[in-house]
Amino acid sequence: MPQPLSERTASFTDSVIRRMTRVSLKYGAVNLSQGFPDFDPPQAILERLAQVAREGPHQYSVTWGAQNFREALARKQSRYMGRTIDPDKEIVATCGSTEAMMCAMMTVTNPGDKVIVFSPFYENYGADTILSGAEPIYVPLHPPAFTFDVDELEAAFRQRPKALVLCNPSNPCGRVFTREELLTIAEMATKYDTYVITDEVYEHIVYAPHRHTYFATLPGMWNRTLSCSSLSKTYSITGWRLGYIIAPEEIIDRAKKVHDFLTVGCAAPLQEAVIPGLEFGQDYYDDLLAKYTHKKDLFLKGLDDLHISHNDPEGAYYVLLDISEYGYESDLQFCKNLAREVGVGAVPGSSFFREPVNHLIRLHFAKNDNTLNEALNRLEKIQKLKK
Repeated sequence: MPQPLSERTASFTDSVIRRMTRVSLKYGAVNLSQGFPDFDPPQAILERLAQVAREGPHQYSVTWGAQNFREALARKQSRYMGRTIDPDKEIVATCGSTEAMMCAMMTVTNPGDKVIVFSPFYENYGADTILSGAEPIYVPLHPPAFTFDVDELEAAFRQRPKALVLCNPSNPCGRVFTREELLTIAEMATKYDTYVITDEVYEHIVYAPHRHTYFATLPGMWNRTLSCSSLSKTYSITGWRLGYIIAPEEIIDRAKKVHDFLTVGCAAPLQEAVIPGLEFGQDYYDDLLAKYTHKKDLFLKGLDDLHISHNDPEGAYYVLLDISEYGYESDLQFCKNLAREVGVGAVPGSSFFREPVNHLIRLHFAKNDNTLNEALNRLEKIQKLKK
């Protein structure tokens, strides 16, 4: 027999989110598991894509992002982050935020370093940490509000972590951290000399009265923050895989090297095609928020009408359902039965929690009204799953 394969790859599973998409496809379920929209990108982006298909570019762009792409992104993010971003020294374009997070983790950590991860967490964070040779320290966000306990957080910081991963707005629970909470994290990051790697892909999907605060803009945080994000959710282009890291020059210099050997570069035609989106004015982002506020209200009212218990997300487009009453020990089995017998795809909550949580499942509402209404119609049969 050959030698054993990598031990680090044995310590986590495949993506449960992507697995549940395959389950949804198998049973013809309405796929509310993997968080991608079923509506098109803005027309200006599609028209530019058609032009680029004929005219190019079709070859490699500069490894860390085409010049005009980085310049347009820098202008947009400078406007929203409230500081001037240098497109040549403070940005690296990545293949989605997934690569951005892995690149950031490999830029910051050495094998054996510790990294704080809030639980629940997007499933990639644990794998990113392990694949980088680091060790995750999980700090719980306590339901129903999903807030952290300051003493528990400082106990984690006392272990001298190299970095903390911050998803804001949060996937899967929809939490939007207050400025006061972020300042608490910032104070501890300074006290214990810790980097902060942020995942802010839902920065433009924050429901009133909540507000998004870019962690890097807090006093003293620019020099220790790697701001990761993507264009996937903002422009409904999840398949284009366009992401980025924004950070100080000395950090980006390292990140460029990691990125260069991870993926070489983002798709050149798609970088070109998305530039009209990066040049949209505030009215686009106001309309985007109004669209998702409507979808949230529609879907959560439907769940209420069906007497299905759920949380109320402050941002992003996910909702956690409480399935305690159905009598399942395994939320994974519940989700499989939900897809097969009810016709709706969901993600078991246990895939997001370090703690033994098996009574929650995640659905998303980034769908057309017809799709959401069809899902709600099918969920009328959810009571048949009771044991």
